[in-house]
Amino acid sequence: MKLIFERSVDGRGTDYIPEPDVEMTAPDFKPRERKLNLPQLSEVQVDRHYTELAGETRGVNGGFYPLGSCTMKYNPAMAEALAALPGFAGVHPLQEDESVQGCLEVMRLTEKCLAEITGMDAVTLQPAAGAHGEFTGLMLIKAWHVSRGETGRTKILVPDSAHGTNPASAAMAGFDVVNIPSDEKGCVDLEALRAAAGADTAGLMLTNPNTVGLFDANIADITRIVHEAGGLCYYDGANLNAVMGIVRPGDMGFDVVHVNLHKTFATPHGGGGPGSGPVGCKKFLAPFLPGWRVDEKDGALVRGEAKDRVGDVRSFGGNFLVVVKALAYILSIGREGVPATAANAVLNANYLMHLLKGAYPMAFDAVCMHEFVMTLEGLKEETGVSALDIAKALIDHGIHPPTMYFPLIVHEALMAEPTETETKETLEEAARAFLKVLEDAKREPEKAHLAPLTTRIRRPDEVKAARKPVIRHDLGA
Repeated sequence: MKLIFERSVDGRGTDYIPEPDVEMTAPDFKPRERKLNLPQLSEVQVDRHYTELAGETRGVNGGFYPLGSCTMKYNPAMAEALAALPGFAGVHPLQEDESVQGCLEVMRLTEKCLAEITGMDAVTLQPAAGAHGEFTGLMLIKAWHVSRGETGRTKILVPDSAHGTNPASAAMAGFDVVNIPSDEKGCVDLEALRAAAGADTAGLMLTNPNTVGLFDANIADITRIVHEAGGLCYYDGANLNAVMGIVRPGDMGFDVVHVNLHKTFATPHGGGGPGSGPVGCKKFLAPFLPGWRVDEKDGALVRGEAKDRVGDVRSFGGNFLVVVKALAYILSIGREGVPATAANAVLNANYLMHLLKGAYPMAFDAVCMHEFVMTLEGLKEETGVSALDIAKALIDHGIHPPTMYFPLIVHEALMAEPTETETKETLEEAARAFLKVLEDAKREPEKAHLAPLTTRIRRPDEVKAARKPVIRHDLGA
């Protein structure tokens, strides 16, 4: 489709802004040296352009979207409408506490819900995203060790199946990263963990279920080993949607956790944001939490700071409107809906895996949680068809590609997460598409390298697009 500038015709347009009825005063105003170059279109042209653009957008409301590990979940319009209410969208963070009692109640109630779901004692809503929450949690761990004079605890243990942000966050927080290998079942190698844990261990970062979609049966042993070495345990909440309301990180032995509101609790984060990554912790870490806390004084809600906090990690109270959406979702599904959502996510993943496992080799032959990982290493060796080729071919069947080449411990990996909202019929239709793509690839390997065949843009140079992006239109002189 054409860019909006390419549709522009000089002199065309519609006037929406009335002439000012007061004298314009700008004593320090310096006028532009040349005319502002904006596209000139009729009202109908503008409407059609953005409608066509919206039609090119891929989302969960347009078809099956099995992107693994970080899938966009159900985003109810009801929550969007609530977040747009003037009492939420129109407030200013510097208003007096008495004028934002409703907003403070939203924050306090959200903190309470998240603390109960994760098994923590205190929560901060300030972190703006998941990796930001990781960094915040690690700062809590560091602050606690420093407060005890244990400055020699400089290492964070990170399993090789971790999200890539885990070691990056640990390094940003000033820790040395120690890689812990997985065992043959795809879970943490206990002997390697015991060998690595010691007097220099500050903590462990772990996702459970992990990034191959498996719940680690040794989780209680894992957290005990780290605690006995004097370290703390950090829970990456990216995969919490598989277990929420069924088992809590706090009960597994974790001391601090971040939660992705923009994954688990139905607040969209497409297009780069906004996200929200609240951090919860046990009582002994609560004094170090960043930002201000919602307290009660003389019958009213007030903002108060933690005693020995690590400092702000973001301005004010975080991305407040994302919090509003998350709370709306939690309250709408209720206490029974939280575990039901997790159970449906696990059921859907196992059903789709069952439909595919006879044709697609599974990286680990076990009951999965919310996602599962296939390996196309054998197909690549036999035919030259890669996981990338299969993923691209699925686009021709109206399916958004699953995650490719992650986790790194699985060669030619495809990770699929069907989420909790898909129907049995949708999963069966998706399975037929997966099987047809695989059948076609084996029959015509060369054609598989050309997929997708039906899209406006075929297969772009993704490396060049990432390293040399063209993000603006050349308007010329």
